[in-house]
Amino acid sequence: MQSKKRRSFPLYLQILAGMAAGILIGYVGLLTGQKTLVENWIYPWGRIFIRLLQLIAIPLVFVSLVKGITGLNDVAKFSRMGLKTIAIYLLTTVFAVTVGISMGMLVKPGKLVDRSKLDLDGTGYHEVVEDKLNAAGQMQQRGPLAFLEDIVPENIIGAAASNANMLKVIFFAVFFAVAALSVAPAKVKPVAAFFDGVNDIILKMVDYIILIAPYGVAALMAGIVTGFDGETTIFSALAVYCVTVIIALLILIFVFYPLLVKLFTDIDVKRFITKMYPVQLFAFTTSSSAATLPVNLETVERELGIHEETASFVLPVGTTINMDGTSCYQAIAVLFIAQVLGIDLSLGQILIVLSMTVLSSIGTPAIPGGSYVILTMVLTSVGIPPEGLALILAVDRPLDMLRTAVNVTGDAAVAGMVDKH
Repeated sequence: MQSKKRRSFPLYLQILAGMAAGILIGYVGLLTGQKTLVENWIYPWGRIFIRLLQLIAIPLVFVSLVKGITGLNDVAKFSRMGLKTIAIYLLTTVFAVTVGISMGMLVKPGKLVDRSKLDLDGTGYHEVVEDKLNAAGQMQQRGPLAFLEDIVPENIIGAAASNANMLKVIFFAVFFAVAALSVAPAKVKPVAAFFDGVNDIILKMVDYIILIAPYGVAALMAGIVTGFDGETTIFSALAVYCVTVIIALLILIFVFYPLLVKLFTDIDVKRFITKMYPVQLFAFTTSSSAATLPVNLETVERELGIHEETASFVLPVGTTINMDGTSCYQAIAVLFIAQVLGIDLSLGQILIVLSMTVLSSIGTPAIPGGSYVILTMVLTSVGIPPEGLALILAVDRPLDMLRTAVNVTGDAAVAGMVDKH
């Protein structure tokens, strides 16, 4: 009976408890002069948790992308409604990421941390900053199309050997999936069945990793707290970070999507806002776009007047590839972690964050903890230590609830845009 109660304990509360425990352990370590003990025997377990997230990133994104695109069944469908739908989804995601980057650079919540109080010795952060300075110097000597050249891998096996090459893996996955749509369905069927099975296995692996998230967060926070000599500005910065994310997400819900509805659909804006409220509330409470899909389908068809043929295609695809809220949040999270660690991102690296966030959003699974894996991957792609993920995990659940509401609202808005044409 006790084990059932433990399993029913919400994940976000477990992570909050883990964060509190980690702060306590780190603080006690500072008070008792056992900083080395914490860093040598507790903090490594948090790093192992991060490595597990990194371990699963490439197979998770690759399989999710292939499965999502091949689910469109045929090239004709992909080329007509499919291409139009995906193009609009990608454009809205680009805007969402742009909002996130703009808010992160405008507010700069991570700058509130007094980094003079942060002990960077022995953590490798100094080496990261030095490497990024060297990389910035090398980028200035490269041509304007070097970024596009880097997207196409010369060897997919070699590209898959490092999470830093995830953009190349994504390119190959999309190329592979589109080519699969051109092959006879009978021949592709075994391949699709294979990826279905692999996808289920990988999602189960993610479930196992998320089970240890509270302990991983506790270990990471203990190590981070011992890097501060009593400084508490990190918590003020975290509060500002949350407010920044919330404002950015509310801009999408109450400004961006209503504007799209007004300009590109025949739906009354006030009607759209009022009828979508129950869907948003459902998404907020479940934190799952997939679980909200039936409610969203019924609402857009019966209440917003969108044709069943359009809704039944656009909304399920959106559940898989449209993650505006998640992408906006991830952009702010990357900038926040970089600011806390004192890493200044160049314009080229910010463009990489934008591209990686947009493309990887297609492969973000609609499961608890799926965004952790993607965020770890994006951090690695621009050379930010993924251990910084611990700074935001504790407040992730409430923000996840809101960004899920953003995701389903975006799905409905795009369905209206596609339906009009």
